[in-house]
Amino acid sequence: MIVYEYPFNERIRTLLRLEDLYEKFKFFVQQDHPMQHHVALATIFDMLEVAGRADLKSDLLQELERQRQTLLGYRMNPNVQADMLDAILEELDGVSTALVNAQGKTGQNVRDNEWLMSIRGRTIIPGGACEFDLPSYYAWQKRPADQRYHDIMNWFAPLAPLFDALGLVLRLLRDSGSAVKMIAVSGSYQQMLQGKVYQMLRLTLDEEMGAIPEVSANKYMLWVRFTSQDGDLKPKPLEDDVPFELTLCNF
Repeated sequence: MIVYEYPFNERIRTLLRLEDLYEKFKFFVQQDHPMQHHVALATIFDMLEVAGRADLKSDLLQELERQRQTLLGYRMNPNVQADMLDAILEELDGVSTALVNAQGKTGQNVRDNEWLMSIRGRTIIPGGACEFDLPSYYAWQKRPADQRYHDIMNWFAPLAPLFDALGLVLRLLRDSGSAVKMIAVSGSYQQMLQGKVYQMLRLTLDEEMGAIPEVSANKYMLWVRFTSQDGDLKPKPLEDDVPFELTLCNF
């Protein structure tokens, strides 16, 4: 099965972009080759671009507190497992505290590092990080892999609380919805939302079908149109019926 996600607003879109960058960073930083560590470092620069919104940290703190208050309301519900609830509340408290203690603007430690900023300025230029442009960076890339890993993780460390917070917020959001089996007749599906506000859509379907969803939505209607790819990967409308699972997520 393959899962597609569609954000309904700019805030969730930003969180999903950052989550995607974080997954890329975690993969490349664990590798050993200098080129892979170059991608990991460049990904940190991309994170700073996306996370540059001054209110992202406060948005996450407000959402974590709102989730905490909502979960506290379940304490008296006999159908709720108290140990699981306590574990989530403890995780919320820990993530919130770490984010509050993260001083200054997101990634300010990287921005204050002139050497890193010189690399960032060159990576914007295609092929701009060659050894003749940045000999000191080239020398750093020749250091042992564990030393490069240690340096990169130190540069990333002040960003970690932000990514822990957004990871928890997205996990709670994904868990908020229930999957419903649907069929897109002749490759098309429409659903009236009747003004109800959702944060994100999750669509799950069999990967072997080769169906690719194109989603458009507003507060009144959701429309999913499925396409397929031919030999040159150009999308074309899919005329077959497509079974899928739809999850509408909202805090």
